[in-house]
Amino acid sequence: MAEAPPVLRLRGVYSQRLSPVSLDLAAGECAAITGPSGSGKSLLLRQVADLDPGHGEVELDGAPRSGMRGFEWRRKVVYCQAEAGWWDDHVAPHFTDQEQAKALTQELGLSPEKLDALVHELSTGERQRLGLARALAQTPRVLLLDEPTAALDSEATALVERAMHRYLDGGAAILMVTHSPEQAQRLARRGWRMEQGRLEPLWT
Repeated sequence: MAEAPPVLRLRGVYSQRLSPVSLDLAAGECAAITGPSGSGKSLLLRQVADLDPGHGEVELDGAPRSGMRGFEWRRKVVYCQAEAGWWDDHVAPHFTDQEQAKALTQELGLSPEKLDALVHELSTGERQRLGLARALAQTPRVLLLDEPTAALDSEATALVERAMHRYLDGGAAILMVTHSPEQAQRLARRGWRMEQGRLEPLWT
């Protein structure tokens, strides 16, 4: 029987500020990237999500990104930044299934009443968790997480990490940028460090 292709495959992905990156992510795998601010970590995630221009080959379950339209790709490969963008003043319109949204918010330690709030009424940490809930609600094959717990205390961080484990158990994959080496060790099967646009392996 032929081996299943990796969920996500990067081959020679590069841009003006990013040296070529090649890596594979298997089903159920989380990989972590650490490194100083401005080293190119977020740039790599945005390039994988097809949000910034660049070069190289990216595949999802063996299918090339070049064969999909941008919005189709970004439904399956979801970039979740530390401070999510909001296109409506209210939280609820960002979710198509309100029952699913309630379950996700509770899983992340938030009251379902937060779905009725105005975005500007929320704390930074609440917005961050709701942004993750919005990403999870799309059931993507790959989550690109940029500092997913940067604004959270230890209790909320533990809830987010538990939700990430459950998501991985469903056979998806996570490529995560984190400021915390401890978090990288807890969640990731493999780790890299980004320095001046160059990705170097830490453990594999």
